[in-house]
Amino acid sequence: MQAKLKTALLASSITFLTASLIANPQASLEGSIRGLDMWWEVVFPSLLPFFIVSELLIGLGVVSFIGVALEPLMRPLFRVPGVGAFVWTMGMASGFPSGAKLSARLRQTKQISRIEAERLVSFTNSSNPLFIFGAVAVGFFHNPNLGMILAASHYISNFAVGLFMRFYGANEVAPPAPHRPFSLRYAFDVLHEKRLEEKRPIGKLIGDAIVSSIQTLLMVGGFIILFSVVNKMLAVIHFTDAASSIIQYILAAFQLPGSFAAPLLSGLFEMTLGSQMTSQTGHATLLQQAMITSFILAFSGLSIHAQVASIIADTDIRFRPYFIGRIIQSIVAPICTYFLWQPLYENAHSLRPHDHDIPVLGPQTDTLGAWTAMTSYGPIITLAFLYIYVFLLFRRRRAK
Repeated sequence: MQAKLKTALLASSITFLTASLIANPQASLEGSIRGLDMWWEVVFPSLLPFFIVSELLIGLGVVSFIGVALEPLMRPLFRVPGVGAFVWTMGMASGFPSGAKLSARLRQTKQISRIEAERLVSFTNSSNPLFIFGAVAVGFFHNPNLGMILAASHYISNFAVGLFMRFYGANEVAPPAPHRPFSLRYAFDVLHEKRLEEKRPIGKLIGDAIVSSIQTLLMVGGFIILFSVVNKMLAVIHFTDAASSIIQYILAAFQLPGSFAAPLLSGLFEMTLGSQMTSQTGHATLLQQAMITSFILAFSGLSIHAQVASIIADTDIRFRPYFIGRIIQSIVAPICTYFLWQPLYENAHSLRPHDHDIPVLGPQTDTLGAWTAMTSYGPIITLAFLYIYVFLLFRRRRAK
């Protein structure tokens, strides 16, 4: 009965979405263009290098070296192998959904157990600093100083999720963790063994890394465009207005303005649009806007959830731990923003130079410049690598 109900719900939802697209072609086009712009200007060029390098590091055994070296740190803290440090670092540097892709890759190569992979997925997915400082703080709020508190709240809450999820799966039988003292020589031996196990020549290894990374990013682009269109359709059919009236009662319980209802609802689907709408909300203090933005960044939106679910679908990793991690972080992040507001924003703001002072180094300007360069040259990079991808696929077809 439950399976039939799920089938009916999915079929009716897709049918309703199709009818909405046919009835509102202009709105559908606007949503598609917005999602496509975000993908080929920012997402593709920013994630592709990390994906390719990650595949190469895994294939050459460098990740195994890192795993042995950092086992004494990661195992007591998060109850995951040392390779989790690599996933965590790359996830923070490159952003969604790198943590899920790398966790799934390590699971496929049997370097981690299923429980360890599920713990890892739950806290290694995060927004990258370029998005937080460049897009949100500078681009949306026009306030570079806000980036520090948003980033601190985001990464501290992510760390808290990792500590909490170490208790996940405590009752399930897991393979015994190796108890081995740190040895640089042993770590290098492991690296050498992994490299010898890799039979592919370096040229094919790089080609496979490019093809695999671009295939993943094409899937990510599809989800971004789909959820951008869905978000637009929900606004057109006035579902957003109806749901916002319900969310206003919840906001009132937390003494927050009802004007946050629409941005919050949009952020539940797609965090970029939700963050932008939050920055434009009136009748609210900057602290309240920062807390709502922290919530949206922590939850990350159903678009990211769908991307993660698609990536881990090829493994035995379950989606529920990831979703639990997002719920925990979306609760912890606004609380961190509230308590860090005075020391990281108000006190620091009073110590900053006056407007007429000229700083020697301007990290905020550098971040803005990097974001502007990304949106300017991103499409060229995307098109270039798509041509390379087609060329590699054509060569493989001919080789067969």
